[in-house]
Amino acid sequence: MDDIVKQALAKWPNVPHCYGWLGLDARGNWFMRDDRTQAMGPFAEAKGSQLRHDKLIDFIQRNYEHDERGQWFFQNGPQRVYVELEVAPWVWRIADDHSVSAHDGRAVEPSACLLDEDGKLYLVTGLGLGLVHTQDVGLAADAIEQGRWVPEEVRAADLPARFGYVPSPAAGQPPPGHGQSAPAPAR
Repeated sequence: MDDIVKQALAKWPNVPHCYGWLGLDARGNWFMRDDRTQAMGPFAEAKGSQLRHDKLIDFIQRNYEHDERGQWFFQNGPQRVYVELEVAPWVWRIADDHSVSAHDGRAVEPSACLLDEDGKLYLVTGLGLGLVHTQDVGLAADAIEQGRWVPEEVRAADLPARFGYVPSPAAGQPPPGHGQSAPAPAR
């Protein structure tokens, strides 16, 4: 977590949390979801505006964490902006040598490989569960054929409980405009 974020937390410890305003899609892209977008449906159906500002994306990724309930959030100064996950908390990229990195660029080492009923491929690492990026499925297939990874068949619906993450922290919150706060400007 950035030092400036830690300082803001100490200075303003009681800022309300924010739900539904930020999403991470199955390709590792971040989306801002305003009130209108949220009213159109859940994140998988109404993504919002894709963030394209590299410094903002880097700031979000450096301050991307999870709480004790498995809800992922971006710590924006003193405010937690909870993240809607299209599939999983991480999206993995695979290089030609079969090395794996997270959507934030961190190198990881897979400890398990999972395949769901829809053919989605997941890897388990020290960071947690993540989906293999669609552009890298061919490289993952090579790793599987070489015996580097052995897929275990799973049901997608079982993954959040098994790996301790909440796909939609906003699902248990009041609708937008009923006590939720919008995200504060990044500090």
